[in-house]
Amino acid sequence: MSSGERGGAADRPRVTGASPVPASEGRSRNMKANRRSDTKPEIALRSALHRLGYRYRKDFRLLLDGGVRVKPDIVFTVRKVAIFVDGCFWHVCPEHGRQPASNEWYWTPKLAKNVERDRLVSAALERAGWRVVRIWEHEPLAAAVGLAVDAIEHAGDSSRRA
Repeated sequence: MSSGERGGAADRPRVTGASPVPASEGRSRNMKANRRSDTKPEIALRSALHRLGYRYRKDFRLLLDGGVRVKPDIVFTVRKVAIFVDGCFWHVCPEHGRQPASNEWYWTPKLAKNVERDRLVSAALERAGWRVVRIWEHEPLAAAVGLAVDAIEHAGDSSRRA
């Protein structure tokens, strides 16, 4: 059998179950350290909003029509404003998001599902009368606060969109 017929290790997905085997112990620790909530950009935004006198719910579960469950990062229940602080990698930021160089077979569909889920969640919230604000993690804090405050203050104004 020639080397071309065998297929090298790089040609085969390194799989245990449904997810790839980490390339190294360091990579494994790095990926495990990624948080779903309480990220640094999210905490900075929450702190800034709190200093401005805004009170909110953190990771408040919303059950929408059709059984759609949503957990926005910051929720203003009375004003019906849902704020998401999206990570550039996980939500495929057009400015900083990039396709991983290894295990594309795993990451490409996973990241595509994240983007599609974001779109569906935003649409479901808007249909239910919520104002949705999506802020990229790379957004400067002042700009992020401005987007959030604008949405909060104009929540009842249906002619404006955040």
